[in-house]
Amino acid sequence: MRQSSQISKLTGFLAISLILGFGLSIGAKAEEPVPAVQAAPSKPAIDPAAGEALYNGGDATRGVVACITCHGPKGQSAVGTWPKLAGQHAAYIAKQLHNFKEGTRANAIMMGMAMPLTDQDMANIGAYLAKQTPSQGVAQNKDTIELGQSIYRGGIASKGVPACAACHSPNGAGIPAQYPLLSGQWADYTSAQLAAFHDGVRLNGPMMNTIAGKLSEKEMKAVADYMAGLH
Repeated sequence: MRQSSQISKLTGFLAISLILGFGLSIGAKAEEPVPAVQAAPSKPAIDPAAGEALYNGGDATRGVVACITCHGPKGQSAVGTWPKLAGQHAAYIAKQLHNFKEGTRANAIMMGMAMPLTDQDMANIGAYLAKQTPSQGVAQNKDTIELGQSIYRGGIASKGVPACAACHSPNGAGIPAQYPLLSGQWADYTSAQLAAFHDGVRLNGPMMNTIAGKLSEKEMKAVADYMAGLH
């Protein structure tokens, strides 16, 4: 009896050991390797040299026309029909090109020019132009310099027009990624853009629609001429 009891206990112990061992084996096999976390693909680096190549030569294979044709060497356009782009903030240029492409800034010529550009192209062109030296201009109309200065520096309180300098800085340098460089720009171009904001033709700057909507034609031309001479 005693021997049978010992055998029974031994048998039970072995059975439990096998069960536990089997369980551990099952657990080990059930564990699957944790897949490695894949890093998110990095964005291509912005390349001013590629922007320069597009600006000066375009890309015939994609239908990209050279910007230099209208905006001049290194972003220095020859006439007020086309804005000077030298030294303009890279993010602002990229935004405007994107707005032209998507149609939120209407201009038949620029909409066609921007259409074949990728976001990378826009960033590259912006980076190239931002590295160029801005030009300095001169206010031409002596009769309106004081009016233009008054609007730029202090706004028009009676009309609820804020000072332009509050956003575009005292010297017209603007604020990168937010407000464009305005100093040295052709007065004719700036005046035309203010008129476009005023008339609701240009809609990619709601704040400017509100501000320009309160200015008279004389006031728009005066402040545009004054800004041309800022530096």
